[in-house]
Amino acid sequence: MKSLLEQEFRKEFVSTFPGDDSGDLSPRQTPKVFYSKAIPTRVSDPRLLAWSDDLAKELGIKKPTTADEIGILAGNHITPSMYPYAASYAGHQFGNWAGQLGDGRAITLGEWIAPDGKTWELQLKGAGPTAYSRRADGRAVLRSSVREFLMSEAMYYLGIPTTRALSLVTTGDQVLRDMFYDGHPEYESGAIVMRVSPTFLRFGNFEIFAARRENENLHQLVEWTISRYYPHITGEDKVLVWFNEIVARTAFLISEWMRVGFVHGVMNTDNMSILGLTIDYGPYSFVDYYDPLFTPNTTDLPGRRYAFGRQAAVAKWNLSCLAGAIAPLFPDTKDLVEVLEGYDDLFWNEYFRMMANKTGLDAAGPDDVQLIKDLEQLLATVKPDMTIFFQLLIDLNIEGDEESFNHFAPSFYNDLKVSDVRILNNFISVYKKKIRRNSISNEDRIRKMKAANPRFILRNYLLHQAIEELQSGNDSTFVQLQEAMKHPYSKGFNQFFAKRPSWASNKAGCSMLSCSS
Repeated sequence: MKSLLEQEFRKEFVSTFPGDDSGDLSPRQTPKVFYSKAIPTRVSDPRLLAWSDDLAKELGIKKPTTADEIGILAGNHITPSMYPYAASYAGHQFGNWAGQLGDGRAITLGEWIAPDGKTWELQLKGAGPTAYSRRADGRAVLRSSVREFLMSEAMYYLGIPTTRALSLVTTGDQVLRDMFYDGHPEYESGAIVMRVSPTFLRFGNFEIFAARRENENLHQLVEWTISRYYPHITGEDKVLVWFNEIVARTAFLISEWMRVGFVHGVMNTDNMSILGLTIDYGPYSFVDYYDPLFTPNTTDLPGRRYAFGRQAAVAKWNLSCLAGAIAPLFPDTKDLVEVLEGYDDLFWNEYFRMMANKTGLDAAGPDDVQLIKDLEQLLATVKPDMTIFFQLLIDLNIEGDEESFNHFAPSFYNDLKVSDVRILNNFISVYKKKIRRNSISNEDRIRKMKAANPRFILRNYLLHQAIEELQSGNDSTFVQLQEAMKHPYSKGFNQFFAKRPSWASNKAGCSMLSCSS
């Protein structure tokens, strides 16, 4: 284990590509460069609030104890081998071209080599302004930083591809934020998260060069990305093969989000990882009661572009933007379009395989697909708590044909109509008969269902409780959530195995959130 002070950081990205080395933090357009140097702005009183021991062990990083070590996590201390920078990228936001965006409050310190030889980028979120901050201050507040730290790690333990979070520090400074953009700004406690990923490259890194017709920069970035992160891809058609793999990884990622009921909330193209990782945790949420049109993002109302049930379609739209960005590297778009159109089959194959695991089916054949579709219709009609419903499905006695209402009653938020009860009972009767014809044993069925269905999820109201307590100096819920999220498929932490309480249904930060942080 090494101290952050001891490690010799690599800087392959900034050594490979041209950047703006001036260190000027004033907002501006930065044509023909990949990044701009950005020295973090000092904070007054950094304190380590949370540290991911498991990730630190994987990276080989010793837990900081000295002021200089903690200062690195806060941006107050930069070692000689670091080169802090903010990346330049563009993107489509809510379906509209937004032009240059870039890391407005994220600063990458450098690349850390883990004991196993893997390379990780270490990035501070909330460490001050960059050339891409536009009119913002480059800071982050405690509530959004707690959410990012916990959810990054929670998704990892759920087994979902994601960026990680190593540390969370409070800054001792106050940050002015208008939480719901309603003209009522308030000062909030500042905080900084150290994010970790093999790379933070996103679709927007390629879009900006295509938009500016900087084809040589586009070509260099594509070649470098393939050689560094997709080294198994070679040959004359490697760019097409690479795009096909991004399509496949993205399809798998979205199916995994659907598996656990995760809603990203802001699936702009600048928030889509080139590695198929979950990236940029903002107004996300897990589904409480099942609703395909649920969106946690107030900015996404009333259109609900990024609603739970629309994420797969949005992902394809975003992939089409990436295809458009790399199209200048091809003589025509025929092959790119063909790969893009293959997304639907990739996603639905992943989705129905995933749903077969959630429901304990031994396959995902035509009959099984119809049963899954019937289940989706049932869930959308009766709107049970998604997580609790599937836990109860695991425990269902598949022998006999007794009515099932009482068994699933703990998952309902509202009284069911007589017609809804009839739909539930009819479905469960068909489901039991199907399960009894399974080619796998009942033990194997239960085993695969337990592996596919989390018992614990980081619900928004739990995060809100933890944040409110932290703001008053109490970290008890925060500490409990850190431990519970490491065991999402195990029984235990029963205090968190509950529906969203009624008081949280319309409370700010529990049901709906904004992009403010």
